[in-house]
Order: sequence, then C-alpha cells, then structure tokens
Amino acid sequence: MFFSSLALVDKNPSISGMRYDTIDPSFFTKNRAGLVDRLKPNSLVIIHANDLLPTNADGSIPFRQNNDLFYFTGVDQEQTVFLIFPDAQQERDREVLFVRETSEKIAVWEGDMLNKEQAEGVSGIKNVQWSANFEAFLHRLAPQVEHIYLHTNEHISASNIVETRNGRFIKECMERYPLHRYERVAPLTNELRMIKDVEEIRFLQKAVDITEAGFRRVLGFIKPGVGEWEIEAEYIHEFIKSKSRGFAYTPIIGSGKNGCVLHYLENEAICQDGEMVLMDVGAEYGNWNADMTRTVPVNGKFTDRQRDVYNAVLRVMRGANTILRPEIKPTDYQEQVIGMMSQELVGLGLVEQADVDKAVTPEEKKAVISEYFMHGTSHHLGLDVHDVSPFNSPVKVGNVFTIEPGIYIRKEGLAVRLEDDVFIGEEENINLFENFPIEVEEIEALMQG
Repeated sequence: MFFSSLALVDKNPSISGMRYDTIDPSFFTKNRAGLVDRLKPNSLVIIHANDLLPTNADGSIPFRQNNDLFYFTGVDQEQTVFLIFPDAQQERDREVLFVRETSEKIAVWEGDMLNKEQAEGVSGIKNVQWSANFEAFLHRLAPQVEHIYLHTNEHISASNIVETRNGRFIKECMERYPLHRYERVAPLTNELRMIKDVEEIRFLQKAVDITEAGFRRVLGFIKPGVGEWEIEAEYIHEFIKSKSRGFAYTPIIGSGKNGCVLHYLENEAICQDGEMVLMDVGAEYGNWNADMTRTVPVNGKFTDRQRDVYNAVLRVMRGANTILRPEIKPTDYQEQVIGMMSQELVGLGLVEQADVDKAVTPEEKKAVISEYFMHGTSHHLGLDVHDVSPFNSPVKVGNVFTIEPGIYIRKEGLAVRLEDDVFIGEEENINLFENFPIEVEEIEALMQG
C-alpha cells in the first residue's frame, strides 16, 4: 500500500500545536496552482471564512472553517479572507491572505491566533494582511480585473437557509461593482477537491485509524442493557483521546427497529438481547473525515437470520468495490449495485424473482427493492463527509468513496448496513478500512473474548 510509508510527523509544533500533524504548505500551494489553471484571464477570486454561528444567549457553535478556504490556505480560524489575482501587475497582489489581527487581550480571552509569520508558514502565501485591510485591497484591485469569482455552497444536498458570510459578500460586491463579470468558483473547487493528494490520504487514514480504535473499544462494551447513548460516549472518549476533535458527523447508534431509520439521531434506547445495533460513526482528523457503518449483535452472537442478512450485505459491499472503478458513472454504478442487491433479497425471501425479472427500467428495478434498500451506495469523502464533486462525474483515480449498502426489514426490527472508505487506485481500490474486523466470526470473537 502506497500510504504505509507516510510518516505522521509534527513538523512545526509552534504553528500546529500538538493535536494534529502539520500539513506541508506545498499542499496548499499546489491546490492554488490548480485553481489558477482553471480561471479565465484577468480574474480575481475571493473566498471568505465561515461565520461563527450563535446558539442562544451569548453561546455559539464551535467554529468550522469553510472547506474551500481551508483547501487553498490551511488556515482554520474565523474572519479569514483568501484573495487570488494571477494576472496582477505587482507580484505581491497575486495571492493575498487576510487574517484576524491578534493582540494580547485576544490571547487572554480566546487563546493564540495566527500572526502574519505563522499564517505565511501554514499557507505558503507571502502577502499576509490583517482582515481590516481587505476592503482597501478590494477597492484597489477590483477595477483592474474583468472577472470576479465568488463562493457559494453548490452541493446538491445543501440547505442554504442561513445566509453565509460569502452570501452577504456576494450582495455587497455586486452592488459595489455592478459592471464586472461574475463567475462561480464552486465548480472549479469541486473538480479539484474530488482528486485526493497523498497528504489528504494521510489525514483520511488517520481519521479511519481513530475510528477503528473506537469500534474495537465498543465491541468489548456492547451488551444487553446498555444505552445507545452509552455506546456513543465510548466512541467520543476514544476519538478525543486519540487527538480527534470528535465526530465527523452526528453519530447514528440504532438498535433493533431504530436501525431501520436512516437518519436516526436520538440514540436514546436501551439495547435489547437478540437485537442488532447499527452504528454509523466516524472520527474527524485535521478537518478530514472517516465514515464508517458497522452492525453487530447486542449479545455478541449472530442468530441464523442475522448472519444471513449480514453476509448478504457484506457480499454486496464487496461486489460494489469491484465495479466502483475509474470511468464508471455513479448512476450506472448504482444500477449495478441494485442488481446485486435484488438477488440477495430474493435469496433472503424478501422479494420475488418474478418481480425482479419484470423490472426493465432503472426506476422499475429500484422500486422492486426500495422497501428494503432505498438509498445510494456511495458518495465522495474528504473535507466534507458528503464531499463535493461535479454531478454524476465519472469515477477517477484519486477519488475516495464510501461503499455502504444496507438491508432494512422493518417488520422484523432488523437492519444491517456496512460501510468502508476506499481510495480509487489505478490497478485496484485500496480499502482504508483494511484492518477493521468485519467477518461474522471476527465480530463474535472480539465481542465474546
């Protein structure tokens, strides 16, 4: 495996602290070069950090950076702006990073923020300014350009109910400079981010390894009578102990019938003897994310029915891995997975072979099995759990995908979903979950041992 020789070394603890490994700034420099290659001549790109979002009273949600800004700069703090103007006459104007001005008072109340030298060290951008200077730079540079690229969240499943800092800036910029030609930066960043660099795989593998530690921990903890929330607590303990910031997404811990609810988030039931517990959980590491699903028997021993359903899902997952290869389109891939799942459901006595044979169109084939398998099998993974990509773009070498088939039998209170994360290699896919126990016998031995 080409990842195995990558050293996890903290190269500059004065900048990164001790929690995460340092990212080589050449990674961000390369990402910016890829963006420049895709811009129209005489263009200016502007991307703002995310807002610090309020909750109630004087509370706020922990800050989460705009992933596109992070991808180009490595800066993980609020009030940051990234500006790139490749055709600028003065070299110092071609890349500018604006960061929040720090002070002794801010250090006392909020901790250390990046100074200009540290921001340059993280990002590789030589011209670092305080955020207060952004307006003056914009007013000087905007008249020199023809195209202005602005940032919006164009993910197919995005919910843009709350206006973002970038959204506010779009209105302000277009009002202030109405005669410029405005462009969308999202299609360019989506194309860039879907191909993963070795540095990204290093961080993804770290997130996966931390997730593995959590999974192995809970295998020795789960038993009849424990609460779903207690299992969640075991994961978060292991994740944070292992230098993760925590969950990559809100965890799903669903026992019995709760496992049949795709987005079950309450995690409030008691796990009962004879049930299965479905755990859709992943750790983050340095802003990259793992995405795992495992389903295990609460009492540590599969019944014959549970074993049959589990192995059916496992066969589909492994079969999907053989066809999720370069140049296949996601829609064609999903149709083939549905074909594999249809035969497994026939074998389990859940659908009739005659109904499968009568289905001709993709919609008809999907409808035959939709009671038991109703979601997509794979999505891109990276800085976002459901990572960005052009719609229905063919699979490429360098992509990282999840593979997550499932069978949900509501009338039996039985759900099984399994999920691995795979790197699409030239010769074969590389499973980042290679070290995870997944066979029935492995699960039983670890739970009972």
